[in-house]
Amino acid sequence: MGEFGELARGVLKSGRNLLPVIAVVALFQAVVLREIPEGVLPVIAGLALVAVGIGLFLRGLELSVFPVGRSLANAFAEKGSLPWLLAFGFCLGFAAVIAEPALIAVAHKAQTVSDGLIQAWTLRIVVAGSVGAVVALGILRAVLNHPVHWYLIGGYLLLVPVTYLTPPEVTGLAYDAGAVSANIVTVPLVAALGIGLMASLRGRSVLADGFGLVALAVFAPRVAVQIYGIVVYAFEPGALAGYTGAATAPLPADDGRAGHAALVLLATDLLRILGNLLPIVAVVLAFQLLVIRRPLLHPHRLAGGFLFLVAGLFAFTEGLHLGLFPIGEHLAAGLAGAGSAVFLYLFVFLLGFAATLVEPALIAVAQRAGTLAPRRLHPPLIRGLVALGVGLGLGVGTVRLVTGWPLDHVLVFTVLGLMLLTLLAPRDLVGFSFDLGGIATSDVTVPVIAALGVGLAVALESDDVLLDGFGLVALASLYPIGVVLLYSIFTRAAPSERH
Repeated sequence: MGEFGELARGVLKSGRNLLPVIAVVALFQAVVLREIPEGVLPVIAGLALVAVGIGLFLRGLELSVFPVGRSLANAFAEKGSLPWLLAFGFCLGFAAVIAEPALIAVAHKAQTVSDGLIQAWTLRIVVAGSVGAVVALGILRAVLNHPVHWYLIGGYLLLVPVTYLTPPEVTGLAYDAGAVSANIVTVPLVAALGIGLMASLRGRSVLADGFGLVALAVFAPRVAVQIYGIVVYAFEPGALAGYTGAATAPLPADDGRAGHAALVLLATDLLRILGNLLPIVAVVLAFQLLVIRRPLLHPHRLAGGFLFLVAGLFAFTEGLHLGLFPIGEHLAAGLAGAGSAVFLYLFVFLLGFAATLVEPALIAVAQRAGTLAPRRLHPPLIRGLVALGVGLGLGVGTVRLVTGWPLDHVLVFTVLGLMLLTLLAPRDLVGFSFDLGGIATSDVTVPVIAALGVGLAVALESDDVLLDGFGLVALASLYPIGVVLLYSIFTRAAPSERH
């Protein structure tokens, strides 16, 4: 009965978190578009499934992912084997990304539109390998007690020349690869590993040193894929002539699921979720049983948590297809066609703000950070700041789309601004701020932003529909970093909290 009560409270809380999204959509549908859209009931059912899925997912994290992350970090710290710890970090990062469905979709699309110059499997290896390598690098940085801000500044400054040297179409693909590398499962697990590792080492600040792994995992594919694209197209100067842009995970369509076809599609979705989780489970079990050589603590509890994760992700994914996916494209197209730029910018901002508030990975990490520094990092405040950043990023991206500003210029000036804020911000919140940028573009916001970008580009008769959608995703992941860094600068006088 106690577990059922916890689940019920989690689902109700998730339902309350969805209210901003519902309010934004209803407001613009009634006041601006002045019409009742078709298929309202499936959208409502989808939103209910999203609430149930988030509730199950968060409970699964508490029962399985967070305890496993803490346990492994403690065991490696006690064992004192840095090579095995680095090997675990690499394998965890690689396994978490290689089976990501959105990455698979991006890779196959890139192979198609490049006439085979970019190989789907090679691209997946590049992304997964870069994430694994940088997770290992982040662990080494934490153990050696190097300040995380120098790694982030150096890495993002490297993005500036690389972005200008890369063909614009490949830049869009690279930034999308960075976004999909931070998914709903890996973000909490990587964060739990970093926090657990710092908690195991004496004299370390969990808040200052435990974050930064997610930020590095998001940054690495953006550089690696651009370099890969530069090398590939250096030998094929005319290859980009027919390029139409890469794609994120397939945008939803009204596929008329019914009867046997619906069951097949549901089973396929469930198998994809299991396929995404099993490589991570295999890595954890292999290192737990073969390297650390300790039995799992509370295996029944961990198994129950894993089932909650699977059920939560399944309900969440189906809810996205029914409820959240169609919203962005439909309303963006309607607003763009209405001819009112003010309403369009306001809607884009509010939709990004509302969608970010219900991001499961953000909710989980904000709650975790709130336990480390309750006086400075109130979870609702952190979620609000990140949502504000996503809204601002989408606003800038929409202005860019309407005015035709070059995407690379906007990205580079944004990165340079972030580097300046990084130098001014308190060191203990730099890694946390950059992690939030990766977390902001995960399983809720990326599909909504992608649908929003496609809807806007179609309505505005863009020459490259999919590429323009990528600009929105990239900016939505960068502006939250700036907002949280600004918050940390203005609250510098607050006493530091160490645990």
